[in-house]
Amino acid sequence: MDAWTFVYAWWRRFGTERVLHPTAHDVLMATPGLGDYFRQAGVIPASREGVTAALNAGCDVIIWPGGEVDAMRNWRRRDEAVLGGRHGFVRQAIRSGVPIVPVASVGGHDTAFILSEGRWIANGLDRVSGLKAKLRGSRLPIVLGVPFGLTIETIPTHLPLPAKIRTELLDPIEVDKDPERAGDHPYVDAIYREVESAIQQGMDRLAKQRRFPIFG
Repeated sequence: MDAWTFVYAWWRRFGTERVLHPTAHDVLMATPGLGDYFRQAGVIPASREGVTAALNAGCDVIIWPGGEVDAMRNWRRRDEAVLGGRHGFVRQAIRSGVPIVPVASVGGHDTAFILSEGRWIANGLDRVSGLKAKLRGSRLPIVLGVPFGLTIETIPTHLPLPAKIRTELLDPIEVDKDPERAGDHPYVDAIYREVESAIQQGMDRLAKQRRFPIFG
């Protein structure tokens, strides 16, 4: 839910003067109804081609590098920055010559309780059906939510519980604009870790504002 609240807050602040293109997983973009709505709202696939085109057009783009690993992390890890070891967003920033603006957010994982990330379920089904390749994911979380109680989800089927979501845009991190640096693994990793650290520090600050263990 933090993705929805961030995009809405951006629209309230900038309207159509500064266009933001959120990105979404292929499975969500291919979901009947939801995918059509996303495209009409300016959501683009989380692909190098789509993100490059949007940045070249002078638009802002928000990427969730952790993808399903981040979105489906266990509730006990709700205040942990999870980028999934994915460095593509750093290489994208270098190739496009744009800074990275980290975003810290807490509270989204209080809108449903992920009791298990379901890696064992995904691994078992993958051996039978090649699930990981089809869904581009490694999680089938067990979620306690409304109205279905305990469910195994591939896409969200629960209604969000009331929660206080706090979000903060952090200081931009500049990257080398030489496209060749995208292949410099130590440099890319250093930027990745700087972004990860900034987000974690921001989440730690925001988590301290929580008044209650949940929904606060």
